[in-house]
Amino acid sequence: MNTTPSKLFPTYVVGSLPRPEWLRKVILDRRDGALGPEIAEKYFDAAIPSAIAMQERAGIDFISDGEWRRESYIKVIAEHVDGFEVGAMPNLSNTVNDPAVVAPIEQRDDLTTGAARFLLSHTDRNAIVTLPSPYILGWRMWKEDVSGGAYSTREEFMVACAEILRNEVGKLADLGVDHIQIDEPWLLLLVDKEHRERMGITDIEHEIETCVGMINRVVKAAGDTPTSVHMCHAHFARKRYADGGYEPIIDALADINVDRFAMEFAAPESRGVDVLARFPESKVLGLGVIDQIDRNVETPEIVIDRVEEALKFVPADRITLNPDCGFSPGAQNPMDIDEAYLKLSAISDAVEELRKRHG
Repeated sequence: MNTTPSKLFPTYVVGSLPRPEWLRKVILDRRDGALGPEIAEKYFDAAIPSAIAMQERAGIDFISDGEWRRESYIKVIAEHVDGFEVGAMPNLSNTVNDPAVVAPIEQRDDLTTGAARFLLSHTDRNAIVTLPSPYILGWRMWKEDVSGGAYSTREEFMVACAEILRNEVGKLADLGVDHIQIDEPWLLLLVDKEHRERMGITDIEHEIETCVGMINRVVKAAGDTPTSVHMCHAHFARKRYADGGYEPIIDALADINVDRFAMEFAAPESRGVDVLARFPESKVLGLGVIDQIDRNVETPEIVIDRVEEALKFVPADRITLNPDCGFSPGAQNPMDIDEAYLKLSAISDAVEELRKRHG
């Protein structure tokens, strides 16, 4: 299995797509106990083929199920693993509380393999499945006063998460998923001084080392299945949480044992692509060419210009194209699915011209 198809500039989604309002209500009613899981699954099975068809129609090569079965990209853990208390942790946007770990965690039921099997059976495109990194789970779901009785340190909890996620990666690889992505926005958030101060982070090198080690624990189960890490500045309600370029973390990418990095570059917060002069030669770049929080739909010409800038530093055979981030990492993140379709289509339209130019 290859990291990229034989054609240049293969296209990917990052994971999530905007959910229709009725489906958002299904997810929240399931969470609140107003809708049973079996009934919810019936609705998901009915809705997700439309998310698949939208990506196919937009011309995307590596597609997801839109993450439409999940409340959010990180809460997928708490939805299927015992040991969490719902709503015990304030999240970055201070709008919705995250689960907090309060007891030793134990997987209760299927995490993503059932959803992956459904995706594989409903498309002939390449299937990409995402999982959160243990590092972000440690920061988003461990708090000493409520979690210390279960795990005395944040890193101890991360290790426990890594074991569950490593097993899941192995199952996805065995299932035949074409690409496995680990979501780790908190690695990029480390570049933001205000974020570090809010979190009480004083040793950025230790945090980078911890993050790298946790990801490597997980992806070693992938075998020959290609893997990615996705990084971004995090967003909710069309606002990004952090600011800053990749310079403080770019050299660490060579130590992460994945094939590809899906990186946010359309966003002005990323400070341009000059940092790609230090992008590791052994890795594939997932170039963010669409700003998913901007209501203005990019033209193919804008996408082409962004790719041409990156080509000054990374050759065409090591560049794939994607939005900066998932369009709706959480069900409560208000985004528009038609807007997402138009933005994804702009990527595909741009690729046609780029392939003519670059062979």
